[in-house]
Amino acid sequence: MASVIPQTEPFIREAVQANPALLSPDEGGISLRARMQCLVYAPFKAVVQRKKRVRALAGGPFLMVLDGLDECDNKDEVQELIDGMLAFFNENPLIPLRGFITSRVEEHIHSRLNVPAVRLDNLVDHCSDEDIATFLYILFEDGCRRNSVVRAYVQQHGEWPTPKDRRKLVGHIGGSFIFASAVFKFIMGVNAEGSHATTPMDRLPLALKMNPGLDGLYAETLSRSKDLPHFSEIISTIALLQAPLPTSGIAELLGIQTYEVVNVLVNLQAIIQVPGIDDIPVTLCHTSLRDFLTTVSRSGGFFAHPSHHVRIVLRCLEYQLRHLRKNPGLFIGSSERMLVDAYYASKYSAFHLNHGRGCFKLSEYNSAIHLCREALGIQPGNPSLIVALGNAVNYRANQTRSLMDFDEVVSLFRKALELPPLPHSDRSGSLGRLSSALVYRYRHTRTIADLQEAITLLREALELRPPPHPTRSESLSLLGNALLDRFERTGAIPDLEEANSLLREALGLPDPYRSLTLRNIIVSLQSTYNKTHTLCHLQEAISHCDELLTSQFVGHRDRAGWLRKMASLLQMRFNATGKKEDLAKVTALEEEATQLSASSAEPAGVVPFGATPLRSR
Repeated sequence: MASVIPQTEPFIREAVQANPALLSPDEGGISLRARMQCLVYAPFKAVVQRKKRVRALAGGPFLMVLDGLDECDNKDEVQELIDGMLAFFNENPLIPLRGFITSRVEEHIHSRLNVPAVRLDNLVDHCSDEDIATFLYILFEDGCRRNSVVRAYVQQHGEWPTPKDRRKLVGHIGGSFIFASAVFKFIMGVNAEGSHATTPMDRLPLALKMNPGLDGLYAETLSRSKDLPHFSEIISTIALLQAPLPTSGIAELLGIQTYEVVNVLVNLQAIIQVPGIDDIPVTLCHTSLRDFLTTVSRSGGFFAHPSHHVRIVLRCLEYQLRHLRKNPGLFIGSSERMLVDAYYASKYSAFHLNHGRGCFKLSEYNSAIHLCREALGIQPGNPSLIVALGNAVNYRANQTRSLMDFDEVVSLFRKALELPPLPHSDRSGSLGRLSSALVYRYRHTRTIADLQEAITLLREALELRPPPHPTRSESLSLLGNALLDRFERTGAIPDLEEANSLLREALGLPDPYRSLTLRNIIVSLQSTYNKTHTLCHLQEAISHCDELLTSQFVGHRDRAGWLRKMASLLQMRFNATGKKEDLAKVTALEEEATQLSASSAEPAGVVPFGATPLRSR
């Protein structure tokens, strides 16, 4: 300060001469608050009170910046520092001095700064993708100019990274400048020693799969609240929600008090955005936190198990029913503004029902069905409630194999399809649900009419999802799988050929359930090879099985079965070609399959809503 405002220098010198301990942080027992008062506030105030012209203040107030306040280890001193600063400004409201503090949102800091005299601003609200894009542009411009390999590549191929690759990087980085820097260094090989076997161009696609490297921060931060009541339920809920909810919505969903949610989250503000206002959603500071919490090998005791979906869906259904009893017209034709948690319960209960399948006990399915029946009794013509009941009965039927349940599912989905659609409803989705129910029933009863109707409905659904419809891949996969069923029943080669074509197209599209499509096409291609003995079909099946095992089924509970499938495909190729390398791989695959335990560390994947799961063959 003395270098910028020389007039303060005599006052600072006088203070130090009067008490030399002011310059010795570890001596004299003088608090940080007292040091700031003697060395900053008092000298500055003395200069201002002399009412002489100060050049540094000609353009406006003097700005004092405290950067990275959260990095100070002594929380008590930090709080004293803030208290002293606020006290000085309260006593001197007109003084031309301002404080600018940057910090992560730690509770010991936020609790002191959350007062009327302080203007709080969340940088997450201002750190846009454009900021990250500009940051990367500058880094790559400088890095590429210095790298002879990249310069040679650019001369031959043009701009690198391409605008498309830059957009992908920005999306993957998720607003974190720290992660952006780490990604750049990885791509350019900044921290690697010696010569590189790969080029920056090779490493760029690998960077899109990079873990941000924040697991240590996540584990350390979460441990602050792990012993508090409801910690696991609150964190699992935040991780598994399809859309963010405010603290009051999370509390309502879990049947606890809002203050109990806040009590857990206040210690976690370094990684979770906790708004000071109750109706603003709780969000994650970086998307990788959700990946961390939903991957048991990374999160350990903090893992958000898929079984928590069961509790969420039951609470959603209970909450929805409670509001329907208060206002029978709430979800259709009501002018009343729906509460955010009521909206969430009505919109996303199906999501949690689907993602919790495999974790439900029969009694829990029964509870869900009972709640759906009660809600439907209040609004008997609501297609959404009919579908909700149909989904719940459908999943129970898959567990119990009850023909009565299968019949009810078909009846409910047929009724939902025949009712006038609600605004923004998806007829193709309704067709898919009914067709899947018919396929399930066909497999139980072997009534060919069910399968024929399902294929007809699936063809109509596919026509309603022309390219580039975002869920076209799901319709392609479902129709292809139904045609495989009919091929097994009739032996009609055209069905098999069409199934291959549909499934190939599905694999060429973005597909959140790619592993399901891969499993289907492997079986389809194997059947084709068995019929035609054309080696290219077997080669294609092996290629898809390799992808399934290397990228889709790592740690999956079904991995052992697909290792054996790969072994059988390689055995078939050995029988056809005599290639000895295949025989060696067969032995290794069978040994790995034998060593795997029956249950895997990672949960199995979830198939699309209404999708037809792979059959045992």
